[in-house]
Amino acid sequence: MAEVQDRLKLTIAYDGRPFSGWQSQADANGVQDHIEAAFLAVAGIRLRIHGSGRTDAGVHATGQIAHADVPRGRLPSAKWQAALNANLPDGIRVIRAAKAKGGNDGFHSRFSARGKRYLYRIWNAPYMHPLEIGRAWYVPRKLDRSLLRQAAALLVGRHDFVRFTANRGQKETDTVRTIRRIAIRTRGPLVTLTFEGDGFLYKMVRLLTGTIIRVAEGRAPLSFIRDLLSPRVPARTHFMAVAEGLCLTRVFY
Repeated sequence: MAEVQDRLKLTIAYDGRPFSGWQSQADANGVQDHIEAAFLAVAGIRLRIHGSGRTDAGVHATGQIAHADVPRGRLPSAKWQAALNANLPDGIRVIRAAKAKGGNDGFHSRFSARGKRYLYRIWNAPYMHPLEIGRAWYVPRKLDRSLLRQAAALLVGRHDFVRFTANRGQKETDTVRTIRRIAIRTRGPLVTLTFEGDGFLYKMVRLLTGTIIRVAEGRAPLSFIRDLLSPRVPARTHFMAVAEGLCLTRVFY
């Protein structure tokens, strides 16, 4: 008889720089690989981890969600958290572990998700602050804050974002997404862009950010963004922000 299992929901934070992205990799250096290795060390059996979605190499997270089906009664949730953290590298931590509501059939970290929030950090000054290295994109050119907001506003709403994805061999078939908001905050040289939407395509947030900044630098007109959203105008963006400025902060369920 198969062992009875409980679905464990994990909230995970990680520094993306040392790892090969979220997804399991051949070099076993994906964040997923390290968490599965920690489960093996704790439980003595291989358990599959399912994340809410991928993050690229270098991208950080403070609110990645994953789940695993664990043997019932083996450990209480809080003990799973402590035991996993004791076996994870310093750059990955389980910040919350709880039994998933609805059980094994009621929750799935990926398919139950209704949206995500990403934060992108930009350091806009003639110098790069040493404590921001690996945490923000260094943009030395002056940014027009009015153009920055106008460019972001054009992207809010439901659009076909096919021109804002790095197409993985034509794997993206449904490219229509809804961006609910792009909030911009400036504090001295630090500029943050908060993206909330029902979902994001491969490298979409980095391409959105890179294009917004290109316009704010005065190196592309606002009409360039309108063209990218129009099916009647042949245009494509290649302005991609660096991975290290991006952080997955929340998954909505």
